[in-house]
Amino acid sequence: MQRLRSFRHANFARAGIAGGLILGAALAHAHGDGSPRGGPLPASPADATPPPITVLTSHRGTARGLIFVAPKTAPGGATAPAPVQGPEIIDDLGRPVWFHAVTGGDQAADFRVQRYRGQPVLTWWQGQSHTGAGHGEGVDYIVDRSYRVIATVNAGNGLAADTHEFRLTPEGTALILVYHAVPYDLSAVGGSAAGSVFDGIVQEIDVASGAVLFEWHSLDHVGLDESHAPVPAAAATTYDYFHINAVSVDEDGNLLVDARNTWAFYKVHRRTGRIIWRLGGTKSDFALGPDAAFAWQHNPEAVDRETVRLFDNEAAPAVLPHSRVIWLRRDSRDHTATLIRWLQHPDGLSAGSQGDAQGLENGNTFVGWGQTGRFSEFDPSNNLLFDASVPAGYDTYRAFRHVWHAQPDGPPSVTAARNPDGTTTVHAVWNGATEVARWIVVGGHHAHDLHRLAAASWNGLDTAITLTTGASYVAVVAEDDGGHRIDQSAVVPIEPN
Repeated sequence: MQRLRSFRHANFARAGIAGGLILGAALAHAHGDGSPRGGPLPASPADATPPPITVLTSHRGTARGLIFVAPKTAPGGATAPAPVQGPEIIDDLGRPVWFHAVTGGDQAADFRVQRYRGQPVLTWWQGQSHTGAGHGEGVDYIVDRSYRVIATVNAGNGLAADTHEFRLTPEGTALILVYHAVPYDLSAVGGSAAGSVFDGIVQEIDVASGAVLFEWHSLDHVGLDESHAPVPAAAATTYDYFHINAVSVDEDGNLLVDARNTWAFYKVHRRTGRIIWRLGGTKSDFALGPDAAFAWQHNPEAVDRETVRLFDNEAAPAVLPHSRVIWLRRDSRDHTATLIRWLQHPDGLSAGSQGDAQGLENGNTFVGWGQTGRFSEFDPSNNLLFDASVPAGYDTYRAFRHVWHAQPDGPPSVTAARNPDGTTTVHAVWNGATEVARWIVVGGHHAHDLHRLAAASWNGLDTAITLTTGASYVAVVAEDDGGHRIDQSAVVPIEPN
């Protein structure tokens, strides 16, 4: 089935976002010692309508779960004075399930489901960029299934957590990245002797205490001569020679560290920090087979002990005409790396920045096409099953599919207004409630004497229901697939037209 659908909420602002989350810059950067947080969170502003998602293609065979994106304004994109952006959960029709509006100039990235202390949680980075495009300084958040912030993670040693990665481990630690500008003599690579360079840093932090357990610096292990990025002509411009953008845990417990600007990723010993091997770039320890070379890449992930999957941007500037996802198999005896599978988007998308690829439980692959704002799902034969896009002027750094079951702490909210034709439109909103299958509207002429007036299937974060029967007061009841009551809103009067 082919769809071209953009799900919008014309009346979303009327109902607000009950149980929503807004963490402005002041709150976002006040926390960060790693200590648990709790309690209800403020509701999002009344005008925080989620960025509409357009579903372009939808076929049978997609994996279970919801879709996790974080629409943000792209450079030169949305021009509204305060564009709405933030983490957003949607279903396969593009309908929002949960939205968190970030404010104060913040953006969000790397939004997904992980596990913390054995439980599924939502995680994301939130902050701003003050030291250059393509990276940022902020705080990492962990939110439980009631949408309460249970922990925040800051970088240690006086540094700031970067936008690219917030990865939880089974040991209760978080792997994060940092960009740190340091003075550096660049004359050996044709730059200024009084220049500066971004040191790409990995930290492993104990979430509960905030203690830094491990710290790795690119400048200690990778020279500027490995970079494909041009050296800045102006001494005042910091050289982003490495552009660290991912860290993950390999099958043996050591780390895979990715550097966009060296066209390589590195296996790093998790205790000593030494580089065990390089794959790609100018000093690769593996000879790359036909079509196995990659450029400006993101998000290498171990598939098994010999295979790595990564998002191969091939731009920008362009090396190949299209971005792709590739699977590379290493042979440690022959020191070779062979391309065993690749896929690209049928539209020939080229992502000049950002991007990721996620292996799903049914063998499918979910791909975020970075700067293009597109995200897709492919089956094991590379057939496109799902394709969607954030609005024009936005992008999403990564995109994921996860199974997620959650219920906000607070009850649903409802508003109702009389229309000129005598009907009444009821808006039922419960931000983040994943188990609601239908809404039951109850009402009457007295607040304490209500009876069933209508029912409607859940249709996104703001479900609009039209009543043709008269009433002065209404409430909504959320039911699950089995017809069981989950919770009920307060009783509200119907507003006159």
